[in-house]
Amino acid sequence: EAQKDRLTFIEGQCDDLEKSKADLLSIIKELDQAAIIAFKETFNVVNEHFKGIFTTLFNGGFAELHILDENNVLDSGIEILARVPGAKKSQSMSLLSGGQNALTAVSLLFALLSARPGPFCILDEIDAALDDPNISRVTELLQDYASKTQIIIITHRQAMMSVADVMFGLTMAQKGISKVVSLKLPDKEKALIEA
Repeated sequence: EAQKDRLTFIEGQCDDLEKSKADLLSIIKELDQAAIIAFKETFNVVNEHFKGIFTTLFNGGFAELHILDENNVLDSGIEILARVPGAKKSQSMSLLSGGQNALTAVSLLFALLSARPGPFCILDEIDAALDDPNISRVTELLQDYASKTQIIIITHRQAMMSVADVMFGLTMAQKGISKVVSLKLPDKEKALIEA
């Protein structure tokens, strides 16, 4: 009788565990479905912004993002296809030159920032592989985003520094002793009005 009661208790526990497992699997499936829907919506928004920003930075051309496995969106990779002005067909990002690669990456970064704006953005040497005309287009883009997001740029290029409101630098006046130097630049529009 005692063994029968114990068996009934254990079977009840097993049934509870099976029910809990089924409930958890159902919740996981619902969460996956919600994640897939949210991902696809965000992906489509980012892709549209990416197309526009790419065209602006390259003065033409075409680019878009592709999900590699539509049946397994959450674990799939994403491919970037780009056709720069003058090219005959779209190609993978790995086939672009260093400067084109950098400009495409900047386009994607700002597409993400357009879809999900943040309070600040830190950019480290994004201009390293760019020539002066491309830097000029990137700085115009930066100025557009600066009204919505505080942008911190680490750079050595004068063209990038020219759009800054405040600059910070490191100097070593004495050997072994570094010093932070800051410079607040005058508001360019205000300076033009006063002039």
